Amino acid sequence: MRTINFNVFIVPAIGILLLILLIFALSDEPVKTMYFFFMGPFRNTFSFGNLLNAAVPLILGALGIIITMKNGNLNLGGEGQIYLGAFISTAAALFFSDIVTGKLSGTIAAVISLTAGALFSGGLCALSGYLKAKWNTNELITTFLASLAVIPIINYFVTGPYLDPETSLMSTKKITADIQLTFIFKPSYLNTGIFIAIIFIILIWFFLYKTKIGYEFRIAGFNELFARYGGINTKRNTVLSMAISGALYGLAGGILVLGTHHAVIREFSAGLGWSGLTVALIAFFSPAAVLPCAFFVAWINAGARIAMQNTGLTFEVSYIVQAVIFMLSTSIIVKNLFKRKKG
Repeated sequence: MRTINFNVFIVPAIGILLLILLIFALSDEPVKTMYFFFMGPFRNTFSFGNLLNAAVPLILGALGIIITMKNGNLNLGGEGQIYLGAFISTAAALFFSDIVTGKLSGTIAAVISLTAGALFSGGLCALSGYLKAKWNTNELITTFLASLAVIPIINYFVTGPYLDPETSLMSTKKITADIQLTFIFKPSYLNTGIFIAIIFIILIWFFLYKTKIGYEFRIAGFNELFARYGGINTKRNTVLSMAISGALYGLAGGILVLGTHHAVIREFSAGLGWSGLTVALIAFFSPAAVLPCAFFVAWINAGARIAMQNTGLTFEVSYIVQAVIFMLSTSIIVKNLFKRKKG
């Protein structure tokens, strides 16, 4: 795989130092708080398994961002695309619940449900790619606005036609056990979705660095005008890269439902789209670095949650650390872009 940017290690290290300073500044018991923050996610199989499980949607979301960035675009609609993928996968799984008769049929139904969610989310994001290719519409604006528009529509279905009257939660009915992904690290929620995420890391790396279209993506991301004069169909690749990005986000939503929640809870995906973007930034858009970076962000969130439960530390500390990491990563990337243009 390609060499990992050295800043991949520097930026998280700065984030950890900031975290330690915040703990000493905000906690009355800093030593105890640091123990729960740093070691809490590793105390038992339940916490550690959930930590790994939380990294799965971050991996897929980050890969979705990387695909677009390598082609010179950016998808800011991850929030809505995860939510849409989760809902479509759930609707498909509920449809299949009445006709599933055995384990094999359940597996096929799960694959079809995940594929349906990925296709719908991919189509939503591809629309923004088409608008950019056709009229040069800014994809940052269109993906973000499309995400904002689709969330209330899904909320209507979740709290309306698909609402489960037997639960106090605002959620759909639960999908049957035959269609659910298999738990692999009980009593945690870690499931076979983590293998899907790892497989896609390999697939996206192979696509970008070992295929002709992946090469075209990277050339266009480096210099779109040069790519166009070189005979590369940049408009087609814009739509394709956005479609793949949306599909990866949609797959993340489907895995969250089939593997963890087994139903769509109203706006359960809030924040995941931006967390995926954070992972991609920390990884400096390298597929090889996505796995450890997703694990790092998931660890920050899990540590903050456990520290909040056992000490007086607030969960917002994790948001502060992520924001600083986000800004550091972005500033380094922008600086490198200016260096490249000057060179």
